[in-house]
Amino acid sequence: MSKAEKLFEKMERNPRDDFSIDDIASVCRLFGLECEAPKRGSHFTISNESQEAILTVPHKRPIKPVYIRQFVAYVSAVRMKSGG
Repeated sequence: MSKAEKLFEKMERNPRDDFSIDDIASVCRLFGLECEAPKRGSHFTISNESQEAILTVPHKRPIKPVYIRQFVAYVSAVRMKSGG
């Protein structure tokens, strides 16, 4: 099991833990999501071709649990669409 997989499981179990945007970017790479840095402003955008929605996450550390829950749901939806 890779470090990113363990990190995602940790996010699922405890969204209140201290996560950074680097953690989110690592999980995005694992599951084939695009994580784009802001051109201006402070929110990263996370997207995938299988999803119509685009998720925005602030880079401020620590990332609030509400954003981690949204991210976990987004990744789960992508995994369901891809069959993985």
